[in-house]
Formats: sequence, C-alpha cells, structure tokens
Amino acid sequence: MIPETLNWLAVIVGTIVAFLAGWIWYGKLFREAWMVGSRLTEADGQEMPKLAMIAQVVGLFLLSLVVGITATTDALFTAIFAILATAVLVASGHLFSKKSTTAVMIDAGYIVVAGIIMIICQGIF
Repeated sequence: MIPETLNWLAVIVGTIVAFLAGWIWYGKLFREAWMVGSRLTEADGQEMPKLAMIAQVVGLFLLSLVVGITATTDALFTAIFAILATAVLVASGHLFSKKSTTAVMIDAGYIVVAGIIMIICQGIF
C-alpha cells in the first residue's frame, strides 16, 4: 500500500536525476572502462537500445518509489539495505555473465549513486 504522505515530487525528481547521472556515469566518467569490461565495441555504444532504456527508467522509478515509501515511515536503513541488495544482485548477475571486475564495480557503483541521489531528493523536496 502506498502511503498518502508519499512525496511524489521527490520520487519523480529522484528518478530523473538518477537517470541523468547514469548518462554522465556511463557516457562520460566510465565509458571506456565499462565498454571494455562489458565486451562492447564503439559501434555498440552508438546505439541506445530502447527496451534497455525503458527498463532503466522503470527500475529507477521503482527504486525511487521504495526510497520514497521508506522515507514516509522513517525507515532509512530499509532503503539503504534495498539499494545495497540491488547493487549486489546486479553485480552477481554481471559476474555470472563474466563481465570484468571493473565493469561490475561500475554497474554496482551506479546503483549506489542512484540510491544516494534518491535519498537526497527525499530530503530536499
């Protein structure tokens, strides 16, 4: 059940800012290392798969929603554990697919950064 006091503005802004952070994270900061570690070529990096982008937005929204719900119940540690659990599960999946340790850390790190952004948005809005 979604609490009536849920801060929808913070959930939406958290989703958008985390998505934009992903653009910087993967497109600027760690592009080369991530692509090499993920076994992608420059040609692969030129195409943005629509389904992957949609899944990214949906996943970020759901994580932001979890953070928002926990904010209404003063359960910050629940949000932190959910963020960390998501990061570890992403990392384990990538390890099974034999991505490099660097790519795994970049992907897991992004989840943590996105979660931090979402928590900050709950505090600001």
